[in-house]
Amino acid sequence: MVRRVSGPVVMVRCGLPVLKKYGSFIDNLRIYVRGGSGGMGLLRLGGEGGKGGDVWVVAQDGVTLKKIKDKYPSKRFVAGVGANSSIRSLKGAKGNDCEIHAPVGISITNDDGQVIGELNKKGDRVIIAHGGRGGSFVTNFLPSKGQSRIIRMDLKLVADSGLVGFPNAGKSSLLSQLSHAKPKIADYPFTTMRPEIGKLMYSDYKQISVADLPGLIEGAHLNKGMGHKFLKHVERTKQLLFVVDVTGFQLSYKAPLRTAFEAIQLLTKELELYKVELLSKRAVLAVNKMDLENAEEKFKDLMQQLQKPEAFYHLLPEEMRPLRPVQFQHIIPVSASTKYGIEELKNCIRKSLDDQDDLENEQYRLEKLQSLHSSTFKYT
Repeated sequence: MVRRVSGPVVMVRCGLPVLKKYGSFIDNLRIYVRGGSGGMGLLRLGGEGGKGGDVWVVAQDGVTLKKIKDKYPSKRFVAGVGANSSIRSLKGAKGNDCEIHAPVGISITNDDGQVIGELNKKGDRVIIAHGGRGGSFVTNFLPSKGQSRIIRMDLKLVADSGLVGFPNAGKSSLLSQLSHAKPKIADYPFTTMRPEIGKLMYSDYKQISVADLPGLIEGAHLNKGMGHKFLKHVERTKQLLFVVDVTGFQLSYKAPLRTAFEAIQLLTKELELYKVELLSKRAVLAVNKMDLENAEEKFKDLMQQLQKPEAFYHLLPEEMRPLRPVQFQHIIPVSASTKYGIEELKNCIRKSLDDQDDLENEQYRLEKLQSLHSSTFKYT
């Protein structure tokens, strides 16, 4: 969405943006932006031309990259030109800025992949193209052109917790029970083709956001399946919520059947190969489909294996073994179909996040205390 700040914004046609999407959901948009040129200086009176307008990206609620693409197809975003110096106004007025409204969670990069800025909350703003300088004595009263470049806006969802699991583990069903979200649910893999955000509501009005993301498959770190489209969204979640089917997982009749323990290790390996820092996040494990036959027995076997996972690594092919296992804060047996364990899981998700907030607050307090001690020591 583009807002005119103080006057008309010049819009010029350009090539079609490059889009990456899940169906109609777009999470990557490439556009051309240019700052306005500066105004001419006035040589005989020493007048200075106005600076060209700047181009900004501003985080707003209710905006999506698809809305930007639909409303402004094949267009550039160009700021206004600075006013020329004149007898009536020796100092030319600044050109009109151009604001592009974008969703929260945007990372902005140039074509070389260098990060220009990020929009992590509503109201965050990043300048992406500077206006040119007005003509002055320094430039022999000649103006300069505005900065022009192609930028990429890449959406990474911002959520408190992100659901991590293989297709058909029951993530969507679980989210629908935990929150008021209504993701697509069916008995076949890959029902989640676009991210869904659900809100967990508590009796004291606390709200926690949970993202249901497209299911992983083996080789996701190599961009197989939803690959990087899934994994990049995990980066901005505070906590990982692993979801596994207690009976195991088989993508197709040709694929091997993985036990719940093997599924957890495979998920861990995929996250590790994509970005090992993801494994430093807090994690909760939901063992789903506890209403199925022999689920209790399988859950006991899983708990035994998770006590000392390395002792069972010999059962896995070497390429499936993670460097280190995930340390789960809580392991909760649940059934999305019968609602068994849902309230306990909800409470554990909150407790894990609250514990993380307490730890971060304590670290912040200690850092401030250390800084205060250092300052006191310096001036004594």
